[in-house]
Amino acid sequence: MRLIISDSTTIITLLNIDRLDILKNIFSTVYIPNRVYDEIVIKEQIVLDESFFITKEIEDKALYKLLTKSLDEGESEAIVLAKEMNLSLIIDEKKGRKIASYLGINIFGFIGLLILNYKKELLSREDTIDIFYKAKEQGFRVGVSLENEFLDFVG
Repeated sequence: MRLIISDSTTIITLLNIDRLDILKNIFSTVYIPNRVYDEIVIKEQIVLDESFFITKEIEDKALYKLLTKSLDEGESEAIVLAKEMNLSLIIDEKKGRKIASYLGINIFGFIGLLILNYKKELLSREDTIDIFYKAKEQGFRVGVSLENEFLDFVG
């Protein structure tokens, strides 16, 4: 049973391109904090599979308050929850990734999930590249150097 915490960005991206299998191939449960749930369900009007996405309350309000000085509420809660549950975190925003890493949290991003699926032979090279470009069409942002590294990796 593989568990992980997630911020909203990757979940919204995968749901928008109808490729939730990218997560389900690897994880049995994705925990999301309340503010991430609100960002997805209330703000984006997206229905979540509540047997796969489990909403969980954070406990460390002091760390949360500190993190919200430089990150949004969803990212802050996701980092706190990952720290509290000692689980990896799916997060794509640069500043959030840096802070999570500094706190000793193992992080994945959208591209990392694609690569993991590709390495495990759960996606073909063509599917991996196709999903990447579909995500970009939906607004997923990636730097040129990371995009080139990704495309070099998948060949």
